[in-house]
Amino acid sequence: MAENKFKLADIFGGIIIPIILVLLIFVFAVYLNVGGTYHVLGSDNVVAVILVSGFAQMIILGVPLVLGLLWNKWAGGAAGFVMGGLYYVANAGQYNGLFAMGGSISGSIPVSAATLAGIANGTITSLNISGMSTVPYNFFGDVSMLFYLVNAVIIGYMAGALCNGSTNFKRMLGAGLTAAVITAVIQSYMNYNVSLAPARSMAQAAWATNLPNAILVNFVPSIALGVIVPILAKVMTWYGLQPQKHAGY
Repeated sequence: MAENKFKLADIFGGIIIPIILVLLIFVFAVYLNVGGTYHVLGSDNVVAVILVSGFAQMIILGVPLVLGLLWNKWAGGAAGFVMGGLYYVANAGQYNGLFAMGGSISGSIPVSAATLAGIANGTITSLNISGMSTVPYNFFGDVSMLFYLVNAVIIGYMAGALCNGSTNFKRMLGAGLTAAVITAVIQSYMNYNVSLAPARSMAQAAWATNLPNAILVNFVPSIALGVIVPILAKVMTWYGLQPQKHAGY
């Protein structure tokens, strides 16, 4: 068997592309993210939300979706469990950290006449208090947050079951769009009805005050995912970049 010789294309694929991806992630996180250091598009810009949060969700859901289409429903569901679990832990931890900054400390300081006199004459310049910090919300227990994991499993399993090993593009597109839209509806319902109070109030306010914007944020990334991934999967079949499939599994 002939040795696979080193080529310039190996440098491009092994060094250039990973560096470009690192730079893109850095730009998205620091300059585009509404919570980033600079958020050049604004602190509440819908395009920035879609490019950062929407794109992250597309990656998390896209991996199980493409495996469901190219392999089978079990591979899609298993990949969804892994990807969705990572996103759930990361997202819940992020929100716990954000709301921990709004936590409170309860305690008491005994104040005597001598203490008041010391404050008045300047001999006492500071008072120390100790207590327990309380975090108002635990997003690891937020059911709507957990559904990022559930929906990642559902989208991979559903697309694999609907496609069932077929490489017909129309069937792949139909399976991808159906799974993507259904999971988007489920997640929107969970955010609106059962998420913790801060997230629920934001979701309800978005639907009540700006319906087109709410539809854009909740459904456009999923619709794009349902179209882009089947196209990618179909192109991969042209080059044989797919695992061995077993119809019915």
